[in-house]
Amino acid sequence: QVQLVESGGGLVQAGGSLRLSCAASGITASRNAMAWYRQAPGKQREFVARIFNYGSTDYADSVKGRFTISRDNAKNTVYLQMNSLKPEDTAVYYCHSVYSGLNYWGQGTQVTVSS
Repeated sequence: QVQLVESGGGLVQAGGSLRLSCAASGITASRNAMAWYRQAPGKQREFVARIFNYGSTDYADSVKGRFTISRDNAKNTVYLQMNSLKPEDTAVYYCHSVYSGLNYWGQGTQVTVSS
């Protein structure tokens, strides 16, 4: 059974930093593309960042240069380091992966950036 469990969200002032974690079980994070998405109130869920099994990364334009996605293979965990946070980064952040043709999502972690 695939499970993705996010943690690390919280309240931070604009300009601050947070690191989100996504602990995976039932899949091997290093063998699957792992991604972060976010959903702000009243808005659609949007792509934030992705790390591919071979290590390449991809980012939404809105977070390039501020967010970094990484992976710890030994811990089977993916991270999202978020720096220079802005109020518009406020959202619930979700971890995502596709395995055997099925989409898997975590429960989400709330990030709130105050101005």
